[in-house]
Amino acid sequence: MEPLIGQAGGGAAQPKDTTTQSFAADVIEASQETPVIVDFWAPWCGPCKQLAPMLEKTVRDAGGKVALVKVNIDENPEIAQQLRIQSIPAVFAFDKGQPVDGFVGAQPESQIKRFVERLTGPIGPSPLDQALEQAKQALDAGDHASAGNIYGQILRQVPGEAAAIAGLVRCLVAAGDLAEARELVDGLDDDALKDADVEGAIAALALAEQAGEAGGDSAALQARLARNPDDHEARFDLAMAHHGAGRSEQAIDELIEIVRRDREWNDEAARQQLVKLFEALGHADPLTVAGRRKLSSILFS
Repeated sequence: MEPLIGQAGGGAAQPKDTTTQSFAADVIEASQETPVIVDFWAPWCGPCKQLAPMLEKTVRDAGGKVALVKVNIDENPEIAQQLRIQSIPAVFAFDKGQPVDGFVGAQPESQIKRFVERLTGPIGPSPLDQALEQAKQALDAGDHASAGNIYGQILRQVPGEAAAIAGLVRCLVAAGDLAEARELVDGLDDDALKDADVEGAIAALALAEQAGEAGGDSAALQARLARNPDDHEARFDLAMAHHGAGRSEQAIDELIEIVRRDREWNDEAARQQLVKLFEALGHADPLTVAGRRKLSSILFS
């Protein structure tokens, strides 16, 4: 797998920064051989920062069929003036020395892919995407060692890849290596911490840590509930014990039962814990979908 991620065509290299002086060579002349996409941006432009990662990823996925060049218009205003660029981000495609396509403003990734494919033809899954899918399949199958190995290889070659970070954290949590998972999470930068996949993995880690702290004998907790079904503390601890043992459906059911009996108990602790559990499982997980439906029927009845 490592060669797949590490080896790509020449156009898959990092974007090239050009200047007024080098624009002709970097874009006009270079596009005689390979189409060149030019991204006009500025450091103060928020939409530019949103667009850039998606554009760079799509160009990488094209595997060398197109190159990407970036122009900071604050430092090189002459180029923007010549092309009559009035707002940014602005993206132009050059082929055989001529501008052939373009768009202005932030675009969804699907539109960016179609834009690039008009130059390159269809773009298949990238080696990185294939590796991430392979790791996810291993993780879903319970093969934590293989999944962790693939995620680790990805991160050695693509540091900061959020999907791989999230996957590796989930592997460590599933394997019971909570201390190592916490060390990994504590070392993440702000950008990684804002990623939805990483947030979900961190929620899974926090729940696993909480379940470990709660401990508890499931049989003893169930006996307490048999004596007093309104022993919400026992039911809450039983939910955490279920989650810690991988019985997420039972954990959801016990927390929902607390909400049904007393939604205000302990400052809505059960509802808040359900939110964390749904985040840890992922919004599209069938257990999350069913659990949210049950919770809504209670809260809005």
